[in-house]
Amino acid sequence: MINFFLILIINFGIYSLQIKPDVYVCANINVKFYSEAPIENIEATSVKGYSVLNVKNREVQFNIPVNSFKFKKSLMEEHFNENYMESELYPFAKFKGKIDQQIDFRKDGEYPVTVLGELDVHGVKQHRTINGSILVSKGLITVKSRFVVKCIDHQIKIPKLVYKKIAENIEITIKAVYTPHISAKQ
Repeated sequence: MINFFLILIINFGIYSLQIKPDVYVCANINVKFYSEAPIENIEATSVKGYSVLNVKNREVQFNIPVNSFKFKKSLMEEHFNENYMESELYPFAKFKGKIDQQIDFRKDGEYPVTVLGELDVHGVKQHRTINGSILVSKGLITVKSRFVVKCIDHQIKIPKLVYKKIAENIEITIKAVYTPHISAKQ
């Protein structure tokens, strides 16, 4: 009797899972930032970001919780969130853009790309052109990029007292591995 109901549910789609082949998601973006300064280099990483990639229209979105960055020293993490990024006021760093190149996402290979879009950090939006690469392999899509964010461009203030500890340019490295989006459909 239980098998009969399972067959009914599957056949009539009372509640089924549907793969959307045009939409891919990554729920654990690996983001690293690096600040090289005369006194001490600063590094932090996060794996809490979320991204959506629409392969049909080549649009991509990233959303990274600012307070998810982890530092080697807890005091650095505290200063980062409270003094520089003001993560309570600006909880997310975001990017929304479009891949400039046409890519056949059904064909395995590595493709250099340029993404044109808007970077929103510390409540300041800025149009950016970001270079990266896309690797398509066995149904997975991996996006990698390395770019620089200037603190001044996003009104992130560095007090003169600590200017030798924190660089004005921060190197950002991103790696996101996408899988097809599966949604529940009633």
